[in-house]
This record gives sequence, structure tokens and C-alpha cells, in this order.
Amino acid sequence: STSPSRRFLGARPVAVSRVTLQGTPSTLLLSSRPWIGRAGKGRHAMAPMSYAPLDHGCSFSNEAVREGIVATSGNTLRILSVGESGDAASAASSSLGSDEDEAFNSNRVDLRYTPRQMCLLSARITESSRKIVLAIVESDVNDYGEEDKKAMGFDGTGKSKSGSKKKESKDGGGGGDDEAMDMDMEDSDEEEKKDGGDGEDDEDDDDNTRHTPIRGPIPTEPGRWGSCVRLVDPGNACSTLDCVEMNRNEAALCCASVRFHSRGGESLLAVGTVTGMTMHPLGHKESHVVLYRVVNGERLQLLHRTKVDDDAGPVLSLVHFQGRLLVGIGRTVRLYEMGKRQLLKKCELRGLPTMVKTLQAAGDRAFVGDMMHSVQFLRYDSTSNKLVLVARDKNPRPVTCTELLDINTVAVGDKFGNISMLRLPRGADVGAIDVTGTRALWDSSREDATPKLETLCTYHVGEVVTSMTRASLVAGGAESLIYVTVTGRVGAFVPFTSREDVEFYSSLEGYLRAEAPRPTGRDPQAYRSYYAPMKHVVDGDLCDAYGQLPFDAKQKIAEKLERSVGEVMKKLEDTRNALL
Repeated sequence: STSPSRRFLGARPVAVSRVTLQGTPSTLLLSSRPWIGRAGKGRHAMAPMSYAPLDHGCSFSNEAVREGIVATSGNTLRILSVGESGDAASAASSSLGSDEDEAFNSNRVDLRYTPRQMCLLSARITESSRKIVLAIVESDVNDYGEEDKKAMGFDGTGKSKSGSKKKESKDGGGGGDDEAMDMDMEDSDEEEKKDGGDGEDDEDDDDNTRHTPIRGPIPTEPGRWGSCVRLVDPGNACSTLDCVEMNRNEAALCCASVRFHSRGGESLLAVGTVTGMTMHPLGHKESHVVLYRVVNGERLQLLHRTKVDDDAGPVLSLVHFQGRLLVGIGRTVRLYEMGKRQLLKKCELRGLPTMVKTLQAAGDRAFVGDMMHSVQFLRYDSTSNKLVLVARDKNPRPVTCTELLDINTVAVGDKFGNISMLRLPRGADVGAIDVTGTRALWDSSREDATPKLETLCTYHVGEVVTSMTRASLVAGGAESLIYVTVTGRVGAFVPFTSREDVEFYSSLEGYLRAEAPRPTGRDPQAYRSYYAPMKHVVDGDLCDAYGQLPFDAKQKIAEKLERSVGEVMKKLEDTRNALL
């Protein structure tokens, strides 16, 4: 097909120049951000470069940089190279990546523990300037805290051990009494002493030791946790600004940005912690809600700690709600107001089916996802200061994450790898709040009297969905539902805006079910309907397999669609470009 394919590169005029990357003729496109385009695997691939905006650029080659780019950015001359691995080969580095990850740029941040949740905060620098920072809560079970490790003599970087190893080698040996270090490290040190080696090898081994993470000592008793709260600057290569270690055996499991009306709308960091938590049997000693203030966008300042009732349960979710803080504590949802020494309890709703896992809020509604019984919609009645149950899902789902699509619709991911969209029926919340006060208690508490949510879409991803968010990956593009899984996979649900697109992709999916190769011999529709029938979702992975078919099969499907092969390929490319 001779029809062009369009892609939005930025708001600035586009400058084009020819470059050579990995022996392949490529194109450098400069706009609001630089892009690289090249042909591969039967299609033209384009990917943004993870670099600052450039004004002009052209191909560059010398003895040090075989295939590079020389460019100008303002008054600065820059020489950079682009490689598949993204490793720095010159003054700067960018990555194009393979077909699987070419559209994304990743920055790696070394953490102390396993990340549990993160949130963005708007920190005030001056009266007129603000700074966006990222807060991450980390925790690990069966691990000691940083202070306990240092008291035992453990150093995760390996610097102290390498220094003592050099000293012992100079002194001619001598055993050390370091019981806190791992046995693997001691064995490797003894082997290196026996082998001897020259000085250069020792320096290389020291460098490798410093960059290799070392597992610390393992506690013998259950209920031991290591945890911290980290503040990261996303605008400066995700550098760590501050890291606050939690108390002994205290685990930070959730966090949220909250703006209390009594604090003038300042963004505060609320962290939910659990002390002495055990998995089998499930229990804990105490729970807290900790409030931090971001000072000058650089460090965290503790405001106060609020202890939660011991019999309520662990704090697993937090969310900002109408200038207050809504907290999920075990099977209870509680609303807090800011106080001088601690948070003040305003109202609560008890008796939810299982522990509250996720919380979302919009207007006067709260969307509660529990561990076993899917999602409940709540509404806050300000006149009577009560949280009222509006509707619940009729199908049980072990919720892992939720994302609010609009005030009536929520997307739910469960631990079985399913993603569903649920919607509140029209008019279901009209009778939720009794303004007359004459309703009988048994009329509102009956299970069959509570409205049920409607299931709009269902799709089996195949992996545990850990997080979801609404975002636009292209400047000026429409929002999509982006999800990530436990194995690191990133996927998206793109909404169709026209009936023509729905009919085209539904027909293409139907034809590909019979024509596309099946490595395992399994029906694609049966796989996507593993736990529940697939509903109102088109399998994008199956549609993308059209480009891998032989030309005869492509021609056959295109004729059924009353289009040419080039038109079908262009339609797939335009949909992909609209997302990425």
C-alpha cells in the first residue's frame, strides 16, 4: 500500500537525518524528543531515545565510537551512541532495544528490600515552585533491619570484607571471627587466598563484590521484618533523595499521598505499617498509620504515628478521600482527620467479607477491593457522617489491584490472571442513603437487597496482575489501561472509539483463530476464557500474529475483510502507534 503511516513525534518541527546503527541504515528524527527509526522484520520500527531534546544531529564515526551520532543541544555539542543493550559506549547512552522492549526506556534503582507500593508527591520548594518526588515503601519478611545487620557486622556492599581480605593477605593470612557474614563469602575468600593472584585480579574481584548483592543473615524466629521508606527524584535519573528505616520488626506495606484541608492542601505521605506480622498463622502485634512531610523536596520529616486497634487487623491500603484519609484496616474501612498529635477517627464501616486489599476514591464514593469477595462500592453520607454500602460484585474475585475508570466503572485484576471491568447499574445508588430515617434495618442489611455490579469486560492475561493505571504513553493520545504482571510484563487495554474498529478487529480475530499457528495446539479463545468467558475484549496478541503469516494466508484473510494486505498491516500499525 502507498498510503502513509502517521506518528506524532512532538510539538516542535521535525528534523530528519540519516544515520547508521549496527550496520543498518536508520533515520534520526528530532522533535520535542529524539526518535530512531529503522526497518526490521518486515516493518518500520520507531522508538524514542532516552535522551535530552536535540536541535540538530548527523552520523558520526571515529576510532572510539564506530557508529555514533553527533548532535547539538543549545550551546552544547554532544556525541552519543545507540546500542541494543543500552550500555554507555561514549559520552552518553541511549537504547533502542529489541522488538519486545523498544518502546520503553527503563531506569534501574537499587532498593534495599522488596518494593510494596509507591506514590507521587508534590513537594513545595518555594511559594511559586513545586517538585514531583516518588515515595516507595519496601519490606521483606525473614530479614533483619539495617541497624541490626550493622550491629552484627554485616555489610551488603562487601567493602569491609574486601578491605579485611587485603589486610589479611598482607599480614600473611590469619582467620577472622566474622560470624555474621555468609559462608559463601568466607569460602570464596579462602580460595582467593590460596590462589594468590596478582593485584589487578584482586581489584577486579573487589569491584565485582561491591556490585553483587549479598543476602544477609536469616532470622531464626518468625515475624522478623526489614523495611524502609525511600524518596526518589524521577527527574534526576531516579536518584535516591532520602531513605528512612522503619522500627525493628515493622513492615511498611502501603502508602498514599494525602492532602488534609486542615494543613492547607499540603501533600503528605501516609504509610501503613504492621509490626510482628506472621503469615502462618496470619497475625500481628500492632499496626500504625505514619505521616511524613517532604521538606524542600529532599527529605522526609516524621509528623506523628497513630496506633490502630489491635483487634482491627493490619493496615493494607490507604487513599485520599475528600480532604481526609481513608484507611483499610483488616475487615474495616475507617475515615481519619488530621490531628496535632495523631489522626482522629471520624467514622468507619465494619463487617466487610474479608481483609481490604485496595482502595480507590472519587467524589463521595469509595471503591473497596477485598482479598476474596471482589469489589464493594461505598458512599459517604456527610449529613449523618456514615459510610454506606451501595453495591457489590456477585462473583468472588481474589483482588490484587484496582483502577478507577470513571465514577461508575472500575477495572479489577485478580491473582488468577484475570482482568475485569465492573460498572454500577444506573440508579443503583439512589436508595443507598435514607434521607427520611424511616427505613427498617432489616431492609437495608439483607444480602439480596444490595444492588449487584455489572460485568462489562473479562479477559484472562495468564499472569498475576500486580498493578494497573490509566495513562497515555503518547503526547496528545487517548488514555489506555496499562497493567503490569508479576513476571515484569507490561500490557495495555486500548478502548475503541468507533464501531468500524470494533467490527474490523473482531472479524480479524475470528479469522486468525483458524489461520494462526498454535505452538501448543490450544484454542486461543479457550485460553483467554480460562476462568470466565472472554467478554467484549479483542485479543491483540492474536491480531498481531497476522504479520507473521505467509503471504497466501494474509491475502486470504484480507479478501474476507474486503481490504488489501497493505491496508490491514497499516491498520495494525496505526493502532500500535496510537498507543506507543
